Amino acid sequence: MRNPGRQARVPEVGRPACSVVPPPRGLFRGHGARSVVSHTNLMLTFAQDRAVMACLRAVAVVCALAGASPARSNDFASSVVSYVPGTNPANGFTNPSAALGAPERFTGEGISPGAVTPFVPAFGTSEIVSIGAGGSLTLAFSPPIVDVADNPFGIDLIVFGNSFFMDGAWPRGVCAGLAADGGSVQVSPDGVQWITVPDAIADGLFPTMGFTDVGPYSSTDGFLPTDPHLPVDPSLTMADLQEMSYGELVAVYAGSAGGTGIDLASVGLPSAVAVRIVVPSGFHPNVEIDAVARVLPRARSADIDSDGVVGGSDLTMLLSAFGSGAGPADLDRSGEVNGSDLTLLLAAWGPP
Repeated sequence: MRNPGRQARVPEVGRPACSVVPPPRGLFRGHGARSVVSHTNLMLTFAQDRAVMACLRAVAVVCALAGASPARSNDFASSVVSYVPGTNPANGFTNPSAALGAPERFTGEGISPGAVTPFVPAFGTSEIVSIGAGGSLTLAFSPPIVDVADNPFGIDLIVFGNSFFMDGAWPRGVCAGLAADGGSVQVSPDGVQWITVPDAIADGLFPTMGFTDVGPYSSTDGFLPTDPHLPVDPSLTMADLQEMSYGELVAVYAGSAGGTGIDLASVGLPSAVAVRIVVPSGFHPNVEIDAVARVLPRARSADIDSDGVVGGSDLTMLLSAFGSGAGPADLDRSGEVNGSDLTLLLAAWGPP
């Protein structure tokens, strides 16, 4: 299904590529902080010093945003293993590479440009691939997707199609039904054995939402992108969403970009190297796929020393581990202690 709705691609905010450089001598002088700077570490003890905190927050923002690198390619399907178009793919939408990388946030350039919302899905020929009846699309992940019980809702991967909600009060964006084409989802632990995920609909509930700060038919992109690695609560049903306003939909998505969530534990797999979207033979509408993303684990607690308060000792531990690999200070579980972790810690500063 292609809904002529309205994508300058918006770079994904990924993990920062920056390092902490010891500050010039005297940077903290005159601010009431007691600090010691050495060539090997930076240890700070605070006396409720707001000036120092403001400085550190600025450093965190620079590291996490200005120095940010594009999202890691292995957070999404990395290669096309096979593509069988089927009998009725949408004309012009037969490039399977369109399903690689992140889901679209902005669509319709040159036609009717606008943000991707649950009422306006991606519809560009370079943004989605169409699978006709009897067809399939097989995408590989490297490294494999791993079943992680601590993932949000236990979900391990998310499939993005181009379904959309019908608007019962245009142009306000009131959910009055779902336009979706279906398709089943299979996963494989080795590229040979394939297991169908029960009740998983590839192009189904939770249409893609690109931003949280735009309206249902915005002609511009937003400043607050959603997270394609965060699933929507899978316990929600169409009955729950029916008649919701656009603001209510944004709230229940809770920062997620939408999509169909898959829990590998539901089919007894500890990991999967590939995902396959299958469309039944016979009379069946074509199915469009935008992307497949791995779910990233929840962030660790910023209370690194487990004393019940996020404070100076936690900051000291994080700075001492800065630039190292995974560990308690790797709050976002990215595999490196960096500016993103510093941002998370400062955002959680103080008692719970």
